Amino acid sequence: MAKLAPVIGQWYRRPGGDSFEVVAIDRDDRTIEIQYFDGTVEELEVEEWVGDDIVAAEPPEDWTGSMDVEPEDTENEYEAEAGNSRPWNDPLQFVDRGEAGGYSEMELPEPDEY
Repeated sequence: MAKLAPVIGQWYRRPGGDSFEVVAIDRDDRTIEIQYFDGTVEELEVEEWVGDDIVAAEPPEDWTGSMDVEPEDTENEYEAEAGNSRPWNDPLQFVDRGEAGGYSEMELPEPDEY
């Protein structure tokens, strides 16, 4: 079975463990930085990633897990009006897609290499 390559911004889970998000990949050091829902950050060696049975997971529905946000802090947030085509209403309009998550910056070693 092919191993999942780490992808920044994607969520994963170890069997019997908590889910986590890949937040950084360092190709030079061959490390993968992950963050759990509670905000705990951990660094994995590529060999650890390959050796574990890591599977894809759904992101948590409550995005405030690792942040100090109280419910009353967000109760006055407004929703953008549907159908409004002004570009400043879409914050993703100005994101450099080359810097966005969703792709792996690291190729995993071939199975005979680990």
